[in-house]
Amino acid sequence: MTSPFQFQTTHTDGHARAGVFTTPHGKVATPQFMPVGTLASVKALDPEDLTRLGATMILANAYHLRLRPGDEMIRTMGGLHRFMQWDGPILTDSGGFQVFSLEGLRTIAEEGVAFRSHLDGSLQQFTPESVMQIERNLGADVIMQFDHVVPGQSPHELAKVAMERSVRWLERCRVAFERLQADDTLAPTPVQALFPIVQGGIHVDLRRDSARSIMNSGDWVGYGVGGLSVGEAKPDMYAMLDVV
Repeated sequence: MTSPFQFQTTHTDGHARAGVFTTPHGKVATPQFMPVGTLASVKALDPEDLTRLGATMILANAYHLRLRPGDEMIRTMGGLHRFMQWDGPILTDSGGFQVFSLEGLRTIAEEGVAFRSHLDGSLQQFTPESVMQIERNLGADVIMQFDHVVPGQSPHELAKVAMERSVRWLERCRVAFERLQADDTLAPTPVQALFPIVQGGIHVDLRRDSARSIMNSGDWVGYGVGGLSVGEAKPDMYAMLDVV
């Protein structure tokens, strides 16, 4: 069966490239800026505004939507596309960055992350398996793995722990994702692509190890580069992109 996800390079210039990413809900010219609709709504803009502005793919967030209005409610309403009244491609972030930002409200362990809701203080837990279920319920075209994010200037030891944990969590995400994709009792049942996320802070060896581990772990539609714009200097961010 031909995958509904395809990527075609149309132009190159040195290391730069332009292309077209095909998804079940349409094509996305790359590189592409995705307007952020954290709570399934881009602030101050409706879908018609976004279309007129040339947006073709929108980002929403699993952490925030889990807390309000709830991923199961969105699933019963037909998934994010119907909920948002957006017919184009959607990507959902797994919540790894939001968990990172909850310093003092969360505890990270191998099983997952326990945290207090920033809305009502209720105790919540995210695991790779539960995040895959949340993102399945939301129904975006591209879903991101649950990863361990650390501050941008983290020392090598801490960045290594987070990177290696992210690789282990990726395998758990993959197993859960494949099980959910095969379960036709869930409605809606969208075809989705799971993207792994490269971690490693600002350390060249860790970034390379992360990328190689991910590439060797499966045949992925695409890849995310995480752990950037989280406190590191801009030159470090650009250097890590070059390394990856």
